[in-house]
Amino acid sequence: MTDIQGVYASRFKKIIEENSTHKVLLYPFGTLGESTDLLEQAQAGLLQFVDQSPGFIGTLIPEAQVFLLPYVLPEKHSEIAYFFKHSKTIHQTFHKLYGEQDLELLTMFPEGNVAITTREVFRSKAGLSGMKIRVMSSPLLIETYKAFGAVPTPLPTGEIFGALQTNMIQGQENPWFYLESAKLYEVSNVITEIGHNLYTTAVMANKKFYESSTLADQALISRATKAATDFIIEYQRELEVSAKLTIKKSKPNVQYITLTDAEREPFRQSAKKVQSKFIEATGPSGKAILKQLKEDLNDAKNR
Repeated sequence: MTDIQGVYASRFKKIIEENSTHKVLLYPFGTLGESTDLLEQAQAGLLQFVDQSPGFIGTLIPEAQVFLLPYVLPEKHSEIAYFFKHSKTIHQTFHKLYGEQDLELLTMFPEGNVAITTREVFRSKAGLSGMKIRVMSSPLLIETYKAFGAVPTPLPTGEIFGALQTNMIQGQENPWFYLESAKLYEVSNVITEIGHNLYTTAVMANKKFYESSTLADQALISRATKAATDFIIEYQRELEVSAKLTIKKSKPNVQYITLTDAEREPFRQSAKKVQSKFIEATGPSGKAILKQLKEDLNDAKNR
């Protein structure tokens, strides 16, 4: 339970149990199935709480894929922190959309910069051409990597290591902490940051469970959620630094590459096409959400 979601859950559990007679049982990722299984269990009330990335929720709530749009979310930590704590998109708009799917959205938080692991060096879209890159089962991520010149290949999380090892795929994207904890660097030679996104995750409760809880328990859930979120926003930053050091120590010959602004520009231009695809897939609702998201990000930048 040392990954970011595990640390968040442990902090949440501690606050709930210290301030009530309730017990919170934590299930590490993989023990109850794959990501889609967990979401279904939460909707059915078999799980009271679940932590899930919008990348896996996108097929259920297409608008949630707005958090996967490349080159939209900020890189500056102060802007990231303000956005996740104060975003109207998260705390108002998506609260309603998740509720329509029997889920009570409690919070969203970042898990760090997304990096791409590959066998070979790439510094351009041409360098990605023909590479099979594993992505989550999100239509928008598939469109993103098509726009980047790669061959997007959706696979369950548990199959990534083996697929890299057997060259079924030539690369994948994930936040740094997961590259380290899942040891994906062992089957990769290069880790590249193109600055395209943060890995975002959402914490939800089963809506019926939440609404049937007493007002005191709802207040405690909100208190635990806020405290754990405030903590994890700072913790994820530290864990990313630690993960980079651990990977380099474990595999000194792994190559770290950060694309320059000039090298990123073709990827940024391709990202505009992905925004159009998002609006095409989600209609007026998605267009309004993207507009609100950009306003939230502007507020975070200019506060």
